[in-house]
Amino acid sequence: MAGGPLMALENICQFGAALVPAALALAALIVFGRIALRPFFHFVAETKSPEFFMAACLLVVLGDGLAAAASRLSMALGAFVAGLLLAETEYRREIEVTIEPFKGLLLGLYFVSGGAEINPALILARPGLTLGLAAALIAVKRFILFGLAQAFRLPARVGAEMAMLLGPGGEFGFVMIGAALAGGLIDRALATTLVSTVAISMLAISALAKLGQRIGSAPRPQAGAAPEETPPGDEDGRVVIVGYGRVGALIGDMLDVHKIPFIAVDSDARLVARARAAGKRVYYGDASRPDYLRRCGLETARAVVVTMDSPSANEAVVATTRSLRRDVTLVARARDANHARALYELGVTDAVPETIEASLQLSEAVLVDIGVPMGLVIASIHERRDEYRKALNRPDALGARDRRARDALKR
Repeated sequence: MAGGPLMALENICQFGAALVPAALALAALIVFGRIALRPFFHFVAETKSPEFFMAACLLVVLGDGLAAAASRLSMALGAFVAGLLLAETEYRREIEVTIEPFKGLLLGLYFVSGGAEINPALILARPGLTLGLAAALIAVKRFILFGLAQAFRLPARVGAEMAMLLGPGGEFGFVMIGAALAGGLIDRALATTLVSTVAISMLAISALAKLGQRIGSAPRPQAGAAPEETPPGDEDGRVVIVGYGRVGALIGDMLDVHKIPFIAVDSDARLVARARAAGKRVYYGDASRPDYLRRCGLETARAVVVTMDSPSANEAVVATTRSLRRDVTLVARARDANHARALYELGVTDAVPETIEASLQLSEAVLVDIGVPMGLVIASIHERRDEYRKALNRPDALGARDRRARDALKR
């Protein structure tokens, strides 16, 4: 009789002896990653080498996987932690673009290998068991997720929608089942049944997502009540600023004043690090690449502002933006009148030449300081700015005054 409690205590001690080192190793991976990843990728980004950047991404994922395996954890768990840590850095969008060529190939390989474990004959032979386990999995996960949502004080509708979306099994379930099979915790028949259960639950994601969308949608306002105003989300109706130097930062500040959401992109790693330290949503990357612009939410962007120092870089971003979306408002910084004319030919909505704007502001300051009424000065400045814009943007439709503006620009 005494052997029972002693054996149970021994099993608990063995479990603790295995769990504590694994938990410490996982915590060490997370803490070290948070401390080291940003300086490491800052160094890599300064080299401006796409090959080095790709190698660094692979090094982090493989390194975390090997470190997890050395701590008797799953390599997949280590790679999963590495992905979470990389997603929290300002380099995440560039990383997404860098690994894009591998994603389709590896995802296909992963799902093919996972699908090979599904046994259709087993599902047809025991449909009640497989479907019942899938329904039970979704129900249990929904119950847990909804409870967590309530614990974190999320609205009931949000919690219900989240539970619907995350209730089915996921790809990581295949990894865990494979690890359990390799470790001898379950036999092949049970592993096949569980893989089939997870796969069937994943087939229900589309239907559950639509149901969750209906549950999470806001209730209709009562008659006479003021309509609820929902601010735009991260991917909807924001402005994309390409180049976050002095000009881009000032534009961002003005957007903040008017409460317009924006995301900024720059290829200078040091500038990005300083902006991130100041709490700004600035990311490292090359906005002249179409796939990177899509990652920044170009399809739903309210406007794109290009403010980089290099005229050729500005032109490349403008051309890429217009090739992807013809209707977006596109404003670009120009070096001078000739550069502005080139940008208009590429399709910008507005080009702002630095030399002309500086001249107009100097003229305004001089006229006001010598006593000309402010209203007359502002009106004349706006009129002259419109003349320049027409001269740059519509050379085929110039009037006499416009031709004088164009001739002045040429001089």
